[in-house]
Amino acid sequence: MPTYEEIAKMIDHSLLKPTLTDTEIEAGCRLAHAYKVATVCVRPADVILAKKMLKDSPVLVTTVIGFPHGTTTTRTKVTEAKEAMDNGAVELDVVLNIGKLKSGDHAYVKDDLAAVIKACHARKVIVKVIFENCYLSDEEKIATCTICNEIGADFVKTSTGYGTGGAEDKDLTLMRSHAAPHIQVKAAGGVRTLERAIEVKALGCTRFGCTATAAILDRLK
Repeated sequence: MPTYEEIAKMIDHSLLKPTLTDTEIEAGCRLAHAYKVATVCVRPADVILAKKMLKDSPVLVTTVIGFPHGTTTTRTKVTEAKEAMDNGAVELDVVLNIGKLKSGDHAYVKDDLAAVIKACHARKVIVKVIFENCYLSDEEKIATCTICNEIGADFVKTSTGYGTGGAEDKDLTLMRSHAAPHIQVKAAGGVRTLERAIEVKALGCTRFGCTATAAILDRLK
């Protein structure tokens, strides 16, 4: 059985639902602090509020870029990333351009993500690349792992949590085997129990996104 700290430090507590109010964001940040998770992942417009709520906390602030479809322009993604960093985000989860990937335009996908990574790494900010595996073939997933290896992504991530599927075992295994050893794997979508958290950890994940933080960690108290 893993320790409380081992699981807590794998959690990006997710606060991305479009209907969340400021009061709910504040409550989510307080929960993240109380449970000592790795980060709280908020919508871009909530980064300033989350940073304020967590100013005296070890919990970091994450946000999403090009969310949820990855189809904004490269310039927009870079601008969004820079604003998020200015507002206090220190980890960014960026969605690849799904349509361009499925069109076979790997050069576009690579340049698009590389521009964001360059801007973020210049400020020592971590970038997680979201694949949205439910829409991709295995060949497309492997191609994206190769792209991430070449452009120096920090993490590869299974999904936004808002597609038609989440973190599947076969995808986690594929991503861990094709991403470079120094690139970490994040599971997102469907990690709602301690048992599932332990399973994704065993498959090589070092982070997972979830809303069921309390339910998972209460089991380890």
